[in-house]
Amino acid sequence: MTTILIVEDEADLRELVAHHVEAAGMIALQAATGNEGLALARSKKPDLILLDLMLPDLQGVEVCKRLRTDPATATTPIIMLTAKTAEGDRVQGFEAGADDYVPKPFSTRELLLRVRAVLRRRDQTTPQESDLITGGGITVDSARHIVVVDGVEVKMTALEFRLLATLMQRRARVQTRQVLLEDVWGLSPDLQTRTVDTHVKRLRERLGPAGDHIETVRGVGYCFRIQDNA
Repeated sequence: MTTILIVEDEADLRELVAHHVEAAGMIALQAATGNEGLALARSKKPDLILLDLMLPDLQGVEVCKRLRTDPATATTPIIMLTAKTAEGDRVQGFEAGADDYVPKPFSTRELLLRVRAVLRRRDQTTPQESDLITGGGITVDSARHIVVVDGVEVKMTALEFRLLATLMQRRARVQTRQVLLEDVWGLSPDLQTRTVDTHVKRLRERLGPAGDHIETVRGVGYCFRIQDNA
């Protein structure tokens, strides 16, 4: 059964979300602080984490960063919940590794729709030949949402997956940071942020030697490039 970890210090809101999660047939785990959330995430290994940005001990961004650097939770989907609605705050969450962002106040129906959408992207299982993108020893299977490098499956977050798929689909074409911000993150291309660079760095680390196919075009952006016989 799908398990959702809710990390939220407002008890009434946390209980409300937990009630609707359980009414939808999922298991709800609750944490009131960042440290409690980290401990539960590592011990219970939930399928998805709903993470408040403003927590009494650790900020949600710091919790997200720690989850992303822990092998046990590095690819667990994370949806940030926050009363802050400025685009800069969204960027902060994405830079930390969040997969989605839901501003408060929100309807529980909308929240559950977002939860299901993120889980669906992770769990798609019907492969189609047209869903396969290959090159440089890398295979991206969009239908099953998996990446295989030299025959070994590589776990990655939904955003890392989307970034890799976008670069590989546009093979040999330089993608500016502005274009990637808009197409992968849905953020304004005018925003000044290190979001793209941070995620490319993580993506290269996940891909190992195959990450060298993602070239940096200084002062412009990135390009997925391989030799024609690769």
